[in-house]
Amino acid sequence: MESEAAASPEKIYTVSEITRLIKLELETQFPLLWVEGEISGFRKAHSGHLYFTLKDEACQLHAVMFRSNAQRVPFVMEDGLQVVCRGQINVYEPRGQYQLMVEVIEPKGKGALQLAFEQLKEKLKKEGLFDPSKKKELPLLPKKVGIVTSPRGAAIIDILKTLERRFASLHLLIFPVKVQGKGASEEIVEGIDFFSSLPDIDVIIVGRGGGSIEDLWAFNEENVARAIHRCLVPVISAVGHEIDFTISDFVADIRASTPSVAAELLIETEQSFLERIENLEKRIVHLQQSAIQGQKHRVIEIIHHQAFQGFRVKLLNLIQRVDDSELQARDILQNLKQKMARDRSQTVLLEEKTISALKSMVQNLQGTWTKLAAELHNLSPLNILKKGFALCWKDDGRSAVLRIEEIKEAEEMIVSFYRGDFSCTVQSVDKERSIESRINRVKSKK
Repeated sequence: MESEAAASPEKIYTVSEITRLIKLELETQFPLLWVEGEISGFRKAHSGHLYFTLKDEACQLHAVMFRSNAQRVPFVMEDGLQVVCRGQINVYEPRGQYQLMVEVIEPKGKGALQLAFEQLKEKLKKEGLFDPSKKKELPLLPKKVGIVTSPRGAAIIDILKTLERRFASLHLLIFPVKVQGKGASEEIVEGIDFFSSLPDIDVIIVGRGGGSIEDLWAFNEENVARAIHRCLVPVISAVGHEIDFTISDFVADIRASTPSVAAELLIETEQSFLERIENLEKRIVHLQQSAIQGQKHRVIEIIHHQAFQGFRVKLLNLIQRVDDSELQARDILQNLKQKMARDRSQTVLLEEKTISALKSMVQNLQGTWTKLAAELHNLSPLNILKKGFALCWKDDGRSAVLRIEEIKEAEEMIVSFYRGDFSCTVQSVDKERSIESRINRVKSKK
């Protein structure tokens, strides 16, 4: 009986009691610690809590990260990722299972933000958000520009100084936003969507001055990247310094290394446009001068023809009129050019007017020359000879006979038709008889 009494236990524990004792001992011995391992069996519950296992070559440890802490993880957790976790050992009593309650988690070997950047970059690249073929070109001559940035930051100051230094006449609209901290990405998205909805915005600049990766992180958020991608207006990303790259840079239509460079890009398009107009002006003037010079040469050749001595003065006067027209055209071009320099915002309209005026002037000149050429053709001796008339020459064909007084009896003459000629001797000269009497005499004989 005594052996049976000695074998009887002094206390019998319930499962709950022993579990609580283990829980107290473990949580007391390991209040806070860092654990390294590989994520396995990752699962995100509808509640937002994260459940996974940390494992190494020999063992594994269950882990949980509650939603309040999980919301602050910037990168995507997945199986196979090597991480370092800070937390405390906890016993989950319903299962009698010890686990690590994780408060902070970092990827091993690189920062959490850097990993999050690489993960999002790869995701958006696969979706085609960086596709160069989908990039929109900057407008040739932007007039109204929307700027999404902090109204007190370095970015807006740099943009305004650059535009002021280059005397750029642009209409700027600023959508003030936070560029770092909680809620910054949501405000940036709101600004992009607002400008995209306006009908007269030509281009949008999104950016801020330099800073650390944490300072620039709002421009690495997925919602900002998707807002830029769906924007109907060309977007210039101007975030940080030249060495800084953000997700916004890859999605935007144009990446500017700094906010100042973004302003320079807008001005360069206007300068290129003005240079194009100047080249067109020079080309039009050159073509006009070439056409006029060609017509001049044709007229001069006709003037020097022996049979046209009588029209010399008239044609020289016409040439002078052409020269006056050419000088007038140059004056018009010069005045238009000066006007474009005074008011760049009207450049497109002035270009159209310039081209239209020059085309009209060239057409008028061409019409004048066509009319002149037709008149000269009608007055040409060759054309007259085609109608059956003839030319008389003396001195062995060296001098054309223009008046009856130049002809003497018994003089040797050459008579030329349009095709062919013959020689003759003048038998008599009648200086009084007119061509009309000759025609009437022929008619009477008929």
